[in-house]
Amino acid sequence: MTHTHPHPHPHAQGHAPLPPPSQPGSVVLDIGSDTGALLIHTDALHDGVEIEVSPMGDDARRTHAAVRPRHLPSGTVYSALITPLPAGHYTLWLNADEDCGRVEVTGAHVSEVHWP
Repeated sequence: MTHTHPHPHPHAQGHAPLPPPSQPGSVVLDIGSDTGALLIHTDALHDGVEIEVSPMGDDARRTHAAVRPRHLPSGTVYSALITPLPAGHYTLWLNADEDCGRVEVTGAHVSEVHWP
């Protein structure tokens, strides 16, 4: 569940309920030659937390996704998946105002970051 809109604003209220945990094969990636995806690995303590990204230099244009459990054959992992994203450099945000680092997204790939 990813969506884009002008920011900043808090995400603690006003959003639809979170989707159920994903299962193997239940996530579809929308990537191509100049579009990628970002997989943000985290821990169970961050379940439900929304992590935002913005293109570097354009902090107000943000996209975000909630951390969700992903049930895999090897066990459950927690992550947020943001797709599609134009290839480029992005700033990671927590709580709409806490800069949590940088990441590069490349076209036709899933970029991964371990957070925090």
